[in-house]
Amino acid sequence: MKRFRATLLIVPTAALIFFFVILPYVTVLLMSFRAPADGQPYGQGFSLEGYQQFFSQPYYALSLPSSLALGMATTFVCLVLGYPIALHIATASRRWRGLLYGIVLSPLLVGIVVRSYGWTILLGNSGVINSSLRNLGLIDRPLPLMYNNFGVILALAHVFLPFMVLPLLSSLQSIDPAIAQAARSLGARRFTIFRRVTFPVSMPGVQAGCILVFVLAISSYVTPSLVGGMRVKTTTLLVIDALIDQYQWPFGSAMALILAVTAGIVVLIFARLTRMKWT
Repeated sequence: MKRFRATLLIVPTAALIFFFVILPYVTVLLMSFRAPADGQPYGQGFSLEGYQQFFSQPYYALSLPSSLALGMATTFVCLVLGYPIALHIATASRRWRGLLYGIVLSPLLVGIVVRSYGWTILLGNSGVINSSLRNLGLIDRPLPLMYNNFGVILALAHVFLPFMVLPLLSSLQSIDPAIAQAARSLGARRFTIFRRVTFPVSMPGVQAGCILVFVLAISSYVTPSLVGGMRVKTTTLLVIDALIDQYQWPFGSAMALILAVTAGIVVLIFARLTRMKWT
């Protein structure tokens, strides 16, 4: 009877996972093998033409490493910026911790479209940064801050920085302060304590934050399209273009599946390497 009740409690969660996770992936998988058709989303029968088109044309194939590099760069920037922020919040007093925590979460209260559009105002050729530098006489022509990888990475790092800080903060707050005090009493310097104690213990937060930011960055559509101006080609942009503009569902599904599988492999390799390094 107890086992039946436990099974009954799992049914709602299992149903949600099946209908909103497993079933969509199965649908995308089946759609990626459908035959293309003119004027219709897909034709009769099954074909590998979507995968062949992706790997045979450099325009599409090169978008995959470009997307991965963009995600890795965004993850690195978020880690470099987010770790000191999380460390400062974790060591702050209770009075300041709530305020700092709210500041970190405040960007999530603004829509991603608004935040991305705000960066276009800052980074544009006639934007705030270029206009200010030109008025000060520091530059003669606008700096290329937008419609390139630099602008997209900067905007993505701003959008996804809270998703790096929150896992790091959770891991850092779980560290017993007595460990650092014991190391300091034994003559260890601050950098040694950070390298030998703080960073290794916070590695689960580093792993979670990096994986979360990487997956969100490579699947982002709004920020690369607005800040990149469609000049920074990512696989996600090509997927949306194939599904909506070109009306090629099999080809778009094939690209989406390739991106998901490749991202999963990168995440598994990262998790394995970091686990071997710090365990």
